Amino acid sequence: MADQTDDATLRRILSTTRVIAVAGIVPDELKPSNYVARFLEDRGYRIIPVNPARAGEQALGQTILASFADIPPEVQVDMVDIFRRSEQVPPVVDEALAHLPHLRTVWMQMGIANAEAAAAARARGLAVVQDRCPKVEIPRLFGMQLLAEYSVDTGA
Repeated sequence: MADQTDDATLRRILSTTRVIAVAGIVPDELKPSNYVARFLEDRGYRIIPVNPARAGEQALGQTILASFADIPPEVQVDMVDIFRRSEQVPPVVDEALAHLPHLRTVWMQMGIANAEAAAAARARGLAVVQDRCPKVEIPRLFGMQLLAEYSVDTGA
């Protein structure tokens, strides 16, 4: 399951991404999907919460959407961060490919990898990261001393 994405590619992804749809987010602040999304939001990324099982509930002060199709077309999602079991990833990626025309990266969280979904995303020219967490990678790649300061310029 080891991801082969090199550090330069990870840095590029994390430096150029602005909007992240978090698939599988839950309202519980103690769950990884929520606290990783909060970490990313605190660093300047715009987070779009998506989870069909929790649609209509709140996470990060926003209403959780049922699907990527519910994201307004003017919102250009750069990355999908997936918090789903590995075997549940292909339909998530298929939906993302169908509804997010500006998507550049599919990111599967630690412990999550799916060769079929990765191949589908790569076939469309997307970067794919598997079995990694941006909450771990940001301080590793950009330095712990920058952790409190690191944020992206969202242009907002």
